Amino acid sequence: MKVLLTGATGYIGKRLLPVLVDKGYYVICCVRDRNKFHPEESIKDRINIVEVDLNNKNTLTNIPKDIDFAYYLVHSMSTSKDFDELERRSAINFRERLNETNAKQVIYLSGIVNSQTLSKHLNSRKNVEIELGKGKYALTTVRAGIIIGSGSASFEIIRDLVEKLPIMVTPKWLNTKCQPIGISDVIKILTEILNNEKMFNRNFDIAGDEILSYKEMLLEFASVRGLKRHIWTIPVMTPKLSSYWLYFITSTSYKLATSLVDSMKVEVVAKNNELIRLLNIKPLSYRDSIKQAFKKIEQNEIVSSWKDSTVSGRLDFKISDYIKVPKYGCYKDIRQRRVIDVSSCIENIWRIGGETGWYYANWLWKVRGFIDKVFGGVGLRRGRTNTCNIQAGDTLDFWRVLYANKAEKRLLLFAEMKLPGEAWLEFQIEGDRLIQIATFRPKGLFGRIYWHAVLPLHSIIFKGLIKKLTTQNPQP
Repeated sequence: MKVLLTGATGYIGKRLLPVLVDKGYYVICCVRDRNKFHPEESIKDRINIVEVDLNNKNTLTNIPKDIDFAYYLVHSMSTSKDFDELERRSAINFRERLNETNAKQVIYLSGIVNSQTLSKHLNSRKNVEIELGKGKYALTTVRAGIIIGSGSASFEIIRDLVEKLPIMVTPKWLNTKCQPIGISDVIKILTEILNNEKMFNRNFDIAGDEILSYKEMLLEFASVRGLKRHIWTIPVMTPKLSSYWLYFITSTSYKLATSLVDSMKVEVVAKNNELIRLLNIKPLSYRDSIKQAFKKIEQNEIVSSWKDSTVSGRLDFKISDYIKVPKYGCYKDIRQRRVIDVSSCIENIWRIGGETGWYYANWLWKVRGFIDKVFGGVGLRRGRTNTCNIQAGDTLDFWRVLYANKAEKRLLLFAEMKLPGEAWLEFQIEGDRLIQIATFRPKGLFGRIYWHAVLPLHSIIFKGLIKKLTTQNPQP
């Protein structure tokens, strides 16, 4: 049987895909950009990849008619001010195309919408459910609140706050109640309800057994990590100040922080846990979900991270638009250096950024990251999902990976920091030499002024960087 999986490159989709294949399904993976999709070799003969943009009706014809089931895991949160209308239109386009297929069931992962007053984000989720429910297929909706797992937005934001701030003076919405659920339980539920006729045309809230305030979640997280934390809530922090508080302390973007603050003022408590009981699932506790997440982190086995989505950086990003580095109308910083050991140099390049840092003058990179945050950029806090492996589409501090091929000894990065232009950073080993090229395409007069203003700093960091990369055991 064939299953259509939208959001195959997303946080949930990446984790759900191998489970579906393991259960014997043939999966049609819907992605906006196939260059960002890197399935394991072991499952490639059990999947098909189609490029689909749900806001472009012409691309929806790529969805085959002979599918049996479909997952709707698409989310446009914070991608624009009109994300709610974009989400509604995407749902309508998807529904109209699915009506032309053999699909018997669509499974939609939504948010808990039991409060009388909903945030714009949660109201959008509810409207998507309404639109999907008008299809000829059976709709099964599962509504989750906070999802806890390695790489999830909720987990990473909580982690940032707890590990960076021993004392927190926080907004009053930290007293809002929610009911978290572990990512492993979410994946179990999503697979168990597939092709289960008892679940057709029904909706369910899914959650763990504990109802906690965000403050209690922070303190419990601190307890698991063996940290003492003190939290005071105050009523005078405005939504805008709250958004800035999240934005500067955590790795989230400002637009996402704004949407999160809006949603965190609304209680997301399940009306019942009927589905958990029907499927005979004993949900992980919040504490155990945290422990499980850190096991994955310590073993460097983070399957997916919200940071690798376009929501975390430049909007409407498509690799094919930027993978060809322009040759004309650009400023370039080109450096070459003899490589002592090629394999060692490749490993150095593949570990760049994140916890490893930039090998030379890290403090200057941090200053640049802070300046980027001040001007509304992503800064350096996104880091990287894996410490030693990178693939096209991954985030790497304030860069996005465009191309990463160890066999070709080439890595190409595109800047997602705030700039008066566009920037690329490329590493290529040819023979026994490493070629390092920084390219900047300025936008207007200010872009040209910017390049010449930072030229002295570039001469320091890029000269030091290539020297370190060509050393066998560089020390950051």
